[in-house]
Amino acid sequence: MLKSYFQQGLIEAGCDEAGRGCLAGPVFAAAVILPAGFYHPLLNDSKQVTEQHRDELRPIIEAEAIAWAVAMVSEAEIDRINILKASMLGMHLAVDQLKTKPELLLIDGPHFVPYWGITHQCVVKGDSIYASIAAASILAKTHRDEHMNQLHLQYPQYGWNENKGYGTALHRKMIIETGITPHHRKTFGICKGM
Repeated sequence: MLKSYFQQGLIEAGCDEAGRGCLAGPVFAAAVILPAGFYHPLLNDSKQVTEQHRDELRPIIEAEAIAWAVAMVSEAEIDRINILKASMLGMHLAVDQLKTKPELLLIDGPHFVPYWGITHQCVVKGDSIYASIAAASILAKTHRDEHMNQLHLQYPQYGWNENKGYGTALHRKMIIETGITPHHRKTFGICKGM
């Protein structure tokens, strides 16, 4: 069962991102402050939850969270500053938008650039340990998937409705055959030098 807090009595925001390893599309990040004792049996790391269950969880999280926010960092910015910095920037932008100011940020993963005025705790695999990080992972993933589904309508040959910009065999084959789009990350894998 997921833990509901890192330090009892603090307003904690879980932070996570989606889309770090993709060849195309922006990276999305989310920050979520859950009410004390929030529980949902389906809530877990977004990678461990089916698409259908993620889509069920998203409106529940958005309705019941004390505060939540999602931010996007573009492909161009990822290419300019690198994906790790872009992921952290996305988390900062999400925290900026929270209507309630957290006293502690719970970050999924080992790295974070300190956010001014708020302490943070990095937690490796935190999205499978803390409910607020798991909730952030669900929001980041579902908002990003929705964005990639929209981009798919413009560029159906790459299969982004299925692969969400990850480097599947079909996606790589179509990059070789038809080249890259403005939504591809020009510093990533097969896209380099194209």
